[in-house]
Amino acid sequence: MIEALDVVVVGGGQAGLAAGYHLRRRGLEFTVFDARPAPGGAWQDTWDSLHLFSPAAYSSLPGRLMPAQPGHTYPDAGHVVDYLADYEKRYDLPVRHGVDVHAVDRDGDRLRVETDCGSWRARAVISATGTWSRPFLPTVRGQEVFAGRQVHTTGYRSPSDFAGQRVVVVGGGNSGAQIAADLALAGVELTWVTQRPPRFLADDIDGRDLFDVATARHRALLEGRGDTGGVASLGDIVAVPPVRAARDAGLIPAKPMFTRLTEDGVQWADGSQSRVEAIIWCTGFRPALTHLAPLRLRGRRGHIATDGTRVLQEPRLHLLGYGDWTGPASATLIGVGRPAREAVHQIAGLLRI
Repeated sequence: MIEALDVVVVGGGQAGLAAGYHLRRRGLEFTVFDARPAPGGAWQDTWDSLHLFSPAAYSSLPGRLMPAQPGHTYPDAGHVVDYLADYEKRYDLPVRHGVDVHAVDRDGDRLRVETDCGSWRARAVISATGTWSRPFLPTVRGQEVFAGRQVHTTGYRSPSDFAGQRVVVVGGGNSGAQIAADLALAGVELTWVTQRPPRFLADDIDGRDLFDVATARHRALLEGRGDTGGVASLGDIVAVPPVRAARDAGLIPAKPMFTRLTEDGVQWADGSQSRVEAIIWCTGFRPALTHLAPLRLRGRRGHIATDGTRVLQEPRLHLLGYGDWTGPASATLIGVGRPAREAVHQIAGLLRI
């Protein structure tokens, strides 16, 4: 038997919960399918020392301020997990955990959602699967012969896992800087490499400022004014306290990217080599959208065209929380609320509710 719903939300992290909040307020019949066995989204899998770079009040989903974490200006990941679990319970959101959605396809006037526990027909679908489950690893010469350990950001937990090892951290974004700082402050022998010199934002900038800048850019583009450049115009790395401390102590000087891997290390542009036991690839993510493959929405460059969150080729489908291309700052806690509200508003209009 195939069950019917107004809306299916795929993904129960912060974006899926924000969508659920607005769907509940609209009175729509919906279910949220989440592959993870417990609430908290990808925040359950981050490294031990990770903290937000915004205060709790500026890291909230719609309708419920995140409470402050005692002793912390910037809450840690565990506090975020607790907040998301409480949010899900507080609004009685119908999240089914441990359910994997493997396909969404057209089925007449509905979209069919195939899961590992059955099929559903929905009048609209919101995909909110994020990016954490699709880590990106670049192709580097010699990668197949390197005998040491290689992990992505998703596999990093603590400096203690690398004690006594020589480690290279690759990546000039926030994750690369924070993990490099985490290792360096713990005394791990570290080399940090980046494609270009690191661009630190001013020390007094945090997530509050970044949200305002992203919003201003979005508004300017909507009004036909020039592109302000948004957050990228300010820099790539938020100087959170550990990063600032490691940088100011001279513990994380960045080197240009190595040219190849060897069996026991890396080779630099001048031909010299360094012995390395581990490489941590902080090289970003790709949107987790394989469940949408049956819809054949990708263009020539693999991109799905949207107007805000709404997919142009399939207006019954909305993409939420994948970054600025689906709403300004939509991959952040504070930023996802507005595009979630707009997506649900459009879906209610489509369904004439």
